[in-house]
Amino acid sequence: MRKEVNLKIEGRVQGVGFRRWAQKTAEEIGGISGWAANLDDGSVELALAGDEEGIERMIAACHNGPLWARVDRVSFLPRKSSGFFPEIEAGKFKRF
Repeated sequence: MRKEVNLKIEGRVQGVGFRRWAQKTAEEIGGISGWAANLDDGSVELALAGDEEGIERMIAACHNGPLWARVDRVSFLPRKSSGFFPEIEAGKFKRF
């Protein structure tokens, strides 16, 4: 079953390679498309799409993040339609 989620990752998650880690982790899990972006409040937002098992593995991995990160909170965001960030492209994971 296909699943789409938007996550907000809070803590020490900027300047520690979180977006690059998310891209690499999504590729390692396989079948996950989406993007990662730094937000002005110091958090990182992820938009993820893929099979349910892969998305659940990615969410679990985000609770730890890369070595130098400190993840304080992972929360779900409503799907945005503001047009600020692009739609998820199948087969691609981008960093902004």
